[in-house]
Amino acid sequence: MALQMLFQADMGKQDADHVRRTFWGEHDGTGADVRGFADDLFRVATDRGGEIDGLIERHAEHWRMERMAAVDRNLLRAAVAELLAYRETPRAVVINEALEIARKFSTPESVHFLNGVLDSIGKELEKPA
Repeated sequence: MALQMLFQADMGKQDADHVRRTFWGEHDGTGADVRGFADDLFRVATDRGGEIDGLIERHAEHWRMERMAAVDRNLLRAAVAELLAYRETPRAVVINEALEIARKFSTPESVHFLNGVLDSIGKELEKPA
């Protein structure tokens, strides 16, 4: 659901508060645990958007955010937000979840691209400070 919210904000050029209001207005039957997790990821992705986009662009060699397919761009944002906010979740789990979504909604080439970018970002984030 966080991915859908990010997609809505990105494609509709809508601010985070507007996205939350309209998205949850249409999904008011969502369980509290699912809603809480989606809100957390969306909040991290929007609050730390510059940092997240910077990480993505640094690890997606020769790709600017605006040139990426919207699905791929927002999948990366959601996954990186999860890597940042939920450090206890194994990198492989976060990446595999993103790749499963990509297999449904993106291209086979995108799956390979996303895997490489997320793995590279995950490794960087796991390095000791």
